[in-house]
Amino acid sequence: MTALHGSPEAAATTGLDGSPTAHVAGLPPLTAQTEAEARELMARYPQPRSALLPMLHLVQSVQGYVSPEGVGFCARLLGLTKAEIGAVSTFYTMFKRHPTGEHLVSVCTNTLCAVLGGQRIYDALSADLGVGHDQTTPDGTITLEHAECLAACDHAPVVTVDYEFYDQQDVESARSLVTALRMGEKPPPTRGAPLTDFRGVSRQLAGLSQHPDAAAAQAAVDGPSAGVPTLVGVRLAAERGETAPPYGIPEPDPAPAPDVPTAGTAGETPAEQAADTAVAAAGNPAEQAGAEQHHPDTPEPAGRQLAERGAEGTDRPATQGQSGSGTSVEREV
Repeated sequence: MTALHGSPEAAATTGLDGSPTAHVAGLPPLTAQTEAEARELMARYPQPRSALLPMLHLVQSVQGYVSPEGVGFCARLLGLTKAEIGAVSTFYTMFKRHPTGEHLVSVCTNTLCAVLGGQRIYDALSADLGVGHDQTTPDGTITLEHAECLAACDHAPVVTVDYEFYDQQDVESARSLVTALRMGEKPPPTRGAPLTDFRGVSRQLAGLSQHPDAAAAQAAVDGPSAGVPTLVGVRLAAERGETAPPYGIPEPDPAPAPDVPTAGTAGETPAEQAADTAVAAAGNPAEQAGAEQHHPDTPEPAGRQLAERGAEGTDRPATQGQSGSGTSVEREV
């Protein structure tokens, strides 16, 4: 926790020292219904504290960010400290530390998207909206952010609105999209569920339905999930008659290794015999040179003190006091 007291970064974790966290004027309250839904989430897990992530999404779905009140709400229900709640809520970028707009517009500016124009899209939207990363327009409609990766490289450049995909964008199409959002429209995503808003998708991420009825929920499920670029490989395989091997067929047994006679002479240690065998089995000069380099009989490089070989071929430091095995000073004396 590095946020300074009173800074915007610290706003989401006010009260980490145990002080009370009052409701912020203008925010929708966390009601008894919110608490009932939180307890429903807790009941899904063997340990209640495992429900923390969905509960934070639930707080966002009501108040638009993880508010100080939300931190205290989760701490009270889960029996955790506010510091523990704050550590989690400030770790994940999907949990916002200050109020978020009606729509969250994310522009991928990572590698492939950037090369194909993602950075130009972000720069144009930032200039048009007059906001930077993780900032919200004065009318409260748009929060803009750049994303490191939206996991859709085959559709680059990609923009998401409330985590729904708008693929293969350019500056003008992204501008048109944001203009429509600010006018209250909800253009259909390229693929995925129909667009709602940031608070609605936060409720969905909490594991609760954001849709008013079963028909709307089914429409979201039935939304397109794959685009043409993603299916190119499947189409080419069908045209070429290529198929992958089916599951469930056991792998053929590997071919047995060729018998290599054990090399060496009588009286050698097991390590020396194994080394002789490795040299004999080498298939090319490079392998043979490598095997010979690790052979116990290979002399030490010049300038290195010889070590004694143990009974099993292991090295151990030379024994002091034996003839010819003392230190250089002892030998000079």
